[in-house]
Amino acid sequence: MNSEKGMLSPEQNEKILGTLKARFDNNMNRHKALKWAKVQAKLETNREKLWSLNEMERTGGEPDVIAYNGKSDEYIFYDCSAESPEGRRNVCYDREALESRKKHKPENSAIDMAVAMGIEILSEEQYRELQKLGNFDTKTSSWVKTPDNIRKLGGALFCDRRYDTVFVYHNSAESYYADRGFRGSLMV
Repeated sequence: MNSEKGMLSPEQNEKILGTLKARFDNNMNRHKALKWAKVQAKLETNREKLWSLNEMERTGGEPDVIAYNGKSDEYIFYDCSAESPEGRRNVCYDREALESRKKHKPENSAIDMAVAMGIEILSEEQYRELQKLGNFDTKTSSWVKTPDNIRKLGGALFCDRRYDTVFVYHNSAESYYADRGFRGSLMV
């Protein structure tokens, strides 16, 4: 059962911190110059963000630190699962798209899920940054933030990696597929 937003039990805190530390240690190529002790200290003073990371983990995102922003003194986490997070697939792009479907509505939208989890959906630029760290979405695809001018016309953007290349595509925002989800980011 999900914890109340922002609140994890001490056992849940310990479990997610252990999971994040193991992933951090096993993927040093994503954050060569960073030290886990500093990341952990930041996490321990940001319980609501630790809850969001737990939600990212619970839905299959495998969040990991990918950078540090010295200006804002924040660590940047992205979903680093090999494929689009399984617990966030079969969703249309946003609430407007969900409400516009007459039949066969999905259960949720990417934007609504991200907001509920306290995370941001990756932009195309962030998605391309992630792809520099490995090969992601080689069998799935992920919705990305869509510019307003495209969204106003009913479209939405998604990305994937095929043929060793990152592709950006368009679809109607109300479409949804079993192999399309979304990836998120979180600043801590």
